[in-house]
Amino acid sequence: MWQRDRKTTIKTMHGELAICRPYWYCRRCGHGECPSDAKYGINNATHRMTKAVKLEAIYFAQNQGSFDRAASVLKRVYRLEINRESIRELAETTGMAVFLCDSENAQDLLNNIHNTGVETAKADGTVYIMIDGAAVNTRIEDENGSTWRENKTVIAFSSKDMIRRKNGGSIITHKEIAPLIGSSEEFKKHVLDVAVKAGYGRYKDTVVIADGATWIRSLCDELFPDATQILDLYHLKENIHTFAKHLHGHNAARAVPWVEMLIDKIEKGFSLTAILAQIPNVTALPEGVPNLRTYITNNRSKIDYPTYKRRGFFVGSGAMESTNKTIVHQRLKQAGMRWGVPGAQAMLTLRAKEESGRWHEVERCCA
Repeated sequence: MWQRDRKTTIKTMHGELAICRPYWYCRRCGHGECPSDAKYGINNATHRMTKAVKLEAIYFAQNQGSFDRAASVLKRVYRLEINRESIRELAETTGMAVFLCDSENAQDLLNNIHNTGVETAKADGTVYIMIDGAAVNTRIEDENGSTWRENKTVIAFSSKDMIRRKNGGSIITHKEIAPLIGSSEEFKKHVLDVAVKAGYGRYKDTVVIADGATWIRSLCDELFPDATQILDLYHLKENIHTFAKHLHGHNAARAVPWVEMLIDKIEKGFSLTAILAQIPNVTALPEGVPNLRTYITNNRSKIDYPTYKRRGFFVGSGAMESTNKTIVHQRLKQAGMRWGVPGAQAMLTLRAKEESGRWHEVERCCA
C-alpha cells in the first residue's frame, strides 16, 4: 500500500470547500481509496456535493418552473454554482428511485388486499378518493403521431383532514397523492396504496369521485366494493354544456335555458326516465361531444346528488382539479416543455411527495 495526499473540492451548505486527505492505493492491483471520505460523509458524493446540497437541488428542481430557475435560486440563496444538467440528473435519478420504491410497496399491498379494510369497529368519518387525468407533452410519438401522454393522478383524504368554514366550504389540510404515466392496471396498486394511507378501512364511509370513465369505474368496483361512487358534478355539467352547444348550434339563447333545466332536474333527484326524456337521442356526434344519454345512463347509480348532500358528502372534485394544477401544470406544462417519460414520472413523483408532506421519503432515497 502507498499513501499520498489528494486534494478535492466539494459543495456544502456553507459553500465550496477544498479538502486535502490521505489517499491509499495498491501498487499491484491499482485499487485506491480515501478512508477519511466516509468520516466526512463524502464517500458517495456524486457531483462533488454533500447530501444536504443534493436535497436542496432536488427540492428546487421540482419547486421551481424549470431547471434553469432552480440553478438561479441555488446561486442566489446559497451562492452555489450548480448547472442545470446536474440538477436535472439529480432530480430524475432520485425521483425515479422514490417511484420504484413506492411501486414495490404498493404491489405488496395489492398482493395482500384481502387484509385491507377488515376492521370490525370503524371510526365515524369519510375517506374521499378522487381520480383524474392530465396530459403531459413528451418526446415520444404514439401510433397516431401524438406526443401527449396521460398522467393519471389519485388523491385521497379523510374528513379528519378538513376544516369546515362557516360559509359551508372546506379547507383540506392534508392529501395523499400518487401520479402515474402508465396503464390503468399498473395504476391500480397506487390507488389502493394512497387510499389506505388516507385511512381506507378505518372509517365508516368511503366515497369515490371521478368523471365517469369506464376504466375508473371498473377499477373502483374491484378495489372499493363498499364505496359510494359519485359522478363528479363539475364534469357532468361540463358535458351537458358541450352537448347543448352542439344540439342548439351554439345558440346561447336556446342552449342556456335547456342546460339550466336539465341540471336542475338532476340536482333535485328526478328519476332517470324523467331526465332522459329531456335529452334528444342524437347518434351522429362530432369528436369531443359526448353522447349525453349514454353518459348519464352508464352513471345512473352515481347521480343521486340530494342523498349525497344530505349525508354531507362532496359531490365535486375541486380538490382533484387544484391538485392537477399544482402537480402537473405548474411544473410540467410550462411553454415549450417536452419530457422523456421517465423524467416526467420522476418529477411528478417528487411534486407529489412535497404536496403530500412526505419529503422525508425523498431524503431517504437520495444517495
